[in-house]
Amino acid sequence: MAYKVFIDGKDGTTGLKIYERFAQRGDIELMQIPEDKRKDPVERQKFINESDFTFLCLPDQAAVESAALCTNPHTRILDASTAHRTAPGWDYGFPELAPSFRSNIEKSHRVAVPGCYASGFNSICYPLVSAGIMSTDYPVVCHAVSGYSGAGKKAIVQYEDTNRNNELDSPRLYALTQQHKHLPEMQKISGLSYLPVFDPYVCDYFSGMSVTVPLYSRLLVKKASAHDIWELFAAHYDGCRFVKTAGFMGEGTLSEQFIAANTLSGTNNMQIFICGNDDRIMITSRFDNLGKGASGAAVQCMNIMMGLDEGTGLA
Repeated sequence: MAYKVFIDGKDGTTGLKIYERFAQRGDIELMQIPEDKRKDPVERQKFINESDFTFLCLPDQAAVESAALCTNPHTRILDASTAHRTAPGWDYGFPELAPSFRSNIEKSHRVAVPGCYASGFNSICYPLVSAGIMSTDYPVVCHAVSGYSGAGKKAIVQYEDTNRNNELDSPRLYALTQQHKHLPEMQKISGLSYLPVFDPYVCDYFSGMSVTVPLYSRLLVKKASAHDIWELFAAHYDGCRFVKTAGFMGEGTLSEQFIAANTLSGTNNMQIFICGNDDRIMITSRFDNLGKGASGAAVQCMNIMMGLDEGTGLA
């Protein structure tokens, strides 16, 4: 049996990547809305309710409106926007965080696909808080860099323009008001009492991301060295297919003592690095902002909901 799948917002960056990942799948029947009807709510409602799975790859308000169009109790929705990541009744689509997350996704009819930065942040902070190593009121600071594809279609055009502003040659810090749209899910999913200080940079390469959270061991609930933290993460993600903890200080993964942000571009993989010493610890999550940070995570969640191998179509 082929599952009927509708992508509402197929022309966006995430929608296009999901569409590409279905190209070779015989178990998916992609429902194609006529181009002149893709913004017609009546036509979209018909497609949503006739589908087995609908992906929402839309701006937040449009995603809320599309979700409300679903009246078929059998249609299962995966929202790639920010709109429902902290909303009641929606399950968070990061199965590796804990068995409960995977179990919820398996039976869910409403899955919120995590934000790209939030995926890296939560992959770091959730294990620390849930293990009682880091207190919920720890003053968390997060540094992150992303390829320009994460900024959307308009930014891609700007960066790929041969006559572009030369400021685009340099990493650019943004979210200067500390109001980034991923912050609510970063706080809620990790179980923090306060929002972190978050300094994201968009950089002059297409895709790939690294997210780093530094720690002072003296401020942890349980005093721990960098190697102790590495053991915690190695155990937490043991057996996970797409999330792996690299050897301590990157042993076995890094050829030099540099963590490049673009090496996992085009994959659904995520690597966690623990570096530092007994006093100051640095934890970095590296992945593709378009893969595990967006479309790859969405397809992985759909596979789990279907009861399939979670890596189907993600090789």
